[in-house]
Amino acid sequence: MDKIRLGKTDLIVNKNGFGALPIQRANKEDSEKIIKKAYENGINFYDTARFYTDSEEKLGNALKDVRENVFIASKTGMETVEEFWKDLETTLKELQTDYLDLYQFHNISFCPKPNDGSGLYEAMLEAKEEGKINHIGITSHKYTIASEAIESGCYETLQYPFSYLTGEKELELVKRCEKLDIGFIAMKAMGGGLIKNSKAAYSFMMNFDNVLPIWGIQKESELDEFLSYQENTPEMTDELKQAIELDKKELGNDFCRGCGYCMPCPEEIEINTCVRMSLWIRRFPTEPCLTEEYQKKMEKTQECSQCMQCIDKCPYELNIPELLKENYEDYMNVLTGKTKIV
Repeated sequence: MDKIRLGKTDLIVNKNGFGALPIQRANKEDSEKIIKKAYENGINFYDTARFYTDSEEKLGNALKDVRENVFIASKTGMETVEEFWKDLETTLKELQTDYLDLYQFHNISFCPKPNDGSGLYEAMLEAKEEGKINHIGITSHKYTIASEAIESGCYETLQYPFSYLTGEKELELVKRCEKLDIGFIAMKAMGGGLIKNSKAAYSFMMNFDNVLPIWGIQKESELDEFLSYQENTPEMTDELKQAIELDKKELGNDFCRGCGYCMPCPEEIEINTCVRMSLWIRRFPTEPCLTEEYQKKMEKTQECSQCMQCIDKCPYELNIPELLKENYEDYMNVLTGKTKIV
């Protein structure tokens, strides 16, 4: 079982981190069963957020009896001091704990720093002095904010999208964090759900001693996959290298990671589903995506008003209206049989 030191936090964590965003989509009984199984098999780092609906509550229920044996990280996306404190108190209550091992600013629109006028970083320091949090981190999907956070010297950890699909800029962030002893937490380690090869994803992460991947777990079978790699760590074989290169070629750079920050849409379009439809119907079984439910979702894209709000909110600055159009046309071609999926 591989462990790493999470930068200057000095937390020694299992190389497998538990990403608790997906468990908000599972029922309480199944979620708590999965979390307890993760703990029983050595996973000791759990990442959640106030934004993840009932994820904190589920973690709290499952881990309350073993709190002293695990590290719990949560996040706030609030940008005022008043809302910051409200979020923190709610998080502690939901998690049934007096403190967080790591508290992170959650993909907010700027990098909080001392004396910037927002008071947010000062609130973090106060919460730390009061013993409500032990370490301060930040998460972002934007390279500029992540880079600023690293250079600021204010943060003990950075959480950022990182997988074998990412490029040189992301690798640079990992190296800078290693040099400055900042813990690097890899979100979207499965490419926002588009990476099918968990063995390749795990093997890739093993190349980085300072990176903690947090695997998004919703089903017990998903957890079992990653637990199996703890005992039999997959090597980066030529076969896995070929699979990675094929994924990079197929997905390219302009693909939606499914983060959902573009939502809600004024026209009630389910953007983070519809802009990935072409990939879903090719990378996974096609038929489930052709149901009447999905047809209605895709038809809804025709109501896009080109307001551009989604582009402004997208961390990756994707041209979402154009992607909606392209995915709809492709979907209809598949649905009518004009395009055959092999």
